[in-house]
Amino acid sequence: MLKWALIFLVISLISGFLGFSGISAATAGIAKILFFIFLVVFLIFVVLAFAAGNAIL
Repeated sequence: MLKWALIFLVISLISGFLGFSGISAATAGIAKILFFIFLVVFLIFVVLAFAAGNAIL
């Protein structure tokens, strides 16, 4: 998911550089949403890993 967020960020930067502000804003919004979803999933996995580690001990 982080890979897709970076891809949309690059598309946003390129389209902004070329003057397509509408496309740039849309892809930047998609990149932000994907990045925050990635953060939430990552934090859930970190909490589950700590819980599993504590359960083993």
